[in-house]
Amino acid sequence: MASIKDVAAAAGVSVATVSRVLNAHPSVSADARSRVLAAVAELGYRPNAVARSLRTDQTHALGLVIGDVLNPYFTELARSVEEAARALGYSVIIGNADERPDLQDHHVRTLLDRRIDGLLVSPAPGDSPLLLDAARAGTPVVFVDRWIPGAEVPVVRADGRRAVRDLVAHLHLLGHRRLAIIAGPAGTTTGSERVAAFRDALAAYGLPLTDELIGHGDFQAASGRRVTEGFLDLPEPPHAVFAADNLMALGALDAIRARGLRMPDDIALAVFDDIPWFVHTDPPITAIAQPTGELGRAAVRALVDRIEGRTAESVTLDARLVVRRSCGAPAPVLIPPTSPMRRSTPVQRSTP
Repeated sequence: MASIKDVAAAAGVSVATVSRVLNAHPSVSADARSRVLAAVAELGYRPNAVARSLRTDQTHALGLVIGDVLNPYFTELARSVEEAARALGYSVIIGNADERPDLQDHHVRTLLDRRIDGLLVSPAPGDSPLLLDAARAGTPVVFVDRWIPGAEVPVVRADGRRAVRDLVAHLHLLGHRRLAIIAGPAGTTTGSERVAAFRDALAAYGLPLTDELIGHGDFQAASGRRVTEGFLDLPEPPHAVFAADNLMALGALDAIRARGLRMPDDIALAVFDDIPWFVHTDPPITAIAQPTGELGRAAVRALVDRIEGRTAESVTLDARLVVRRSCGAPAPVLIPPTSPMRRSTPVQRSTP
């Protein structure tokens, strides 16, 4: 891979001149600029995005890299981030990772090249050395919703364990005993955490979570449909399916309707991540709601604290169960109270 020294040698100029050209400094002659740009193109040189992010000047621009812009949860999150940032005098540039670590790194590199002041990231499944390098190099980074275990980065997230316990209690009360889960990717903290919470909640009632009742999706609708079709093909299908993401729930709903089954008479469906149109399905869908707007606002506050030299804190809010009729409840009931509990801790090495 070509270095800045290679570009300087090919163009017949100093490294400082190459740097000034790449940073659009006006003091470079037209001839030198032309030779440097020609050398950059010929050698395929790319500036080191992490090194360029180490600076003292500010652009008052934040980068936000989300898992999937088509996911209503991330759409709402992005809106709250943009509103909170604007109120603090920052603009936001959004990158859609489409749940791909390579595309996530592309956006991180591009955002650092654009000299954003800090990064908000909901990490995609898989490794992201560039993201970790950026954080270690001093770029202000905050993880939102998901995180990378072991990274010394503030995390703003919702804790869904209590809501999952409430959901299992609700299902048990309605007589459902054979419960299945459409899990997200094991490589994401949210994917593994929701399975663990579901398993622990079932164990409290002496209910097993066997391998045949765990299907792994990818936070996309197609995987939800595929996994649900597998559940329905079992000799003894589950009484209820818990989708650990709203898009996978959409796929599950498609599979249930394609078989001509009715909720909740033939099978129950519950979802992690409530979205507005769940109240408009027939029957309305029981869901675990995250305080998405507050997550976005808290993430922006934490990132701006880091940018402006203040101590940043990790923040954990509680998700809540919203009971509707997809599992058999006769009428909408909200449990527990709607206001999320906020728990803030100084930034620590994050744990899975």
